[in-house]
Amino acid sequence: MTKLLHQLGDLTAVRDRDALDGALVRAIHDLLQPQSSAIYRIVGEPGNERWLTSAQLQATQVIPTGDSAWAPLDSLPPLSTQPLRQRAIASLQVQQSPCAPCRTVFPLAGQANAVAVLELGSAVPLTTESMRLVSGVLRLYLNFQSLLDYGERDALTELLNRKTFDDAFLKATSEQRLNQAGTQDERRDTHSSATYWLAMIDIDHFKRVNDNYGHLIGDEVLLLLARLMRACFRFHDQLYRFGGEEFVVLMRCHGEAEAADVLERLRTTTEEHLFPQVGTITISIGFSEVTPGDTPSGAFERADKAVYYAKEHGRNQVCSFAALIATGELLSQAANIGDMELF
Repeated sequence: MTKLLHQLGDLTAVRDRDALDGALVRAIHDLLQPQSSAIYRIVGEPGNERWLTSAQLQATQVIPTGDSAWAPLDSLPPLSTQPLRQRAIASLQVQQSPCAPCRTVFPLAGQANAVAVLELGSAVPLTTESMRLVSGVLRLYLNFQSLLDYGERDALTELLNRKTFDDAFLKATSEQRLNQAGTQDERRDTHSSATYWLAMIDIDHFKRVNDNYGHLIGDEVLLLLARLMRACFRFHDQLYRFGGEEFVVLMRCHGEAEAADVLERLRTTTEEHLFPQVGTITISIGFSEVTPGDTPSGAFERADKAVYYAKEHGRNQVCSFAALIATGELLSQAANIGDMELF
């Protein structure tokens, strides 16, 4: 009992959602001593769903490992390769393989924007008592994860909120430096040439929506735009609501053209969508590459200048900070930024 209490104390001391998965597999590993323990999440669009290893610990390991959050989708194993996991998720019941080495799969239900399983490998099937112990720990894990989600996500849109941005930005740039230095381990993906990009998205004339239709309809517009964002971006792109009508995306792309294409897809999708009562709305987007050694405030400022330029020059467009600098357009307007009409 003392060991269990210590493990639960360590689990609930974590304040990072990614680290929480590692803490869970360590706790299960210490309590039951399985051959392996791992959390696998389903990522990707319907029809092309894959298994992402969130945290994994083998009997010979001390520190859990896992796939990069930015792993290319096609590098991950397809859903169909693991029918036992699929059955656990579909039935919401624990599934166990009949032969050694035994695999026991626990569904992790109730997570925001995620479907996942905990899978344990053992020489013999888990006892009923051990399965009850794991199920109890998982209830605590899921409840605690809900609390973390409540603190890290915007209440209206369920996108990440502003206070989580700096940590995520620093994690992404740290991984980028490791890729550039060539110090990643054997799990390093072959797409490490991709770089990080920060985009700011602002709804055009949003004040008019609130003034003409009321804040309830304005909230519905924000909620629907968040859904369009989820549909347009990839599973590993990080989507934030910074407050009001301002959204931010942190993504990984192979160059400016790819980043611009992704953002243009969102712009056109939004323009073509019919919002209840309001009809058509448009968005302005500014984006910038995240450079080595960059700071969150530095990258944010560049994207911010680009989106201000987009709003001053007609709105409903995607503007690259680097392109504006290269043409001199941004410099020629810098002195007038403070006088823009943004809404």
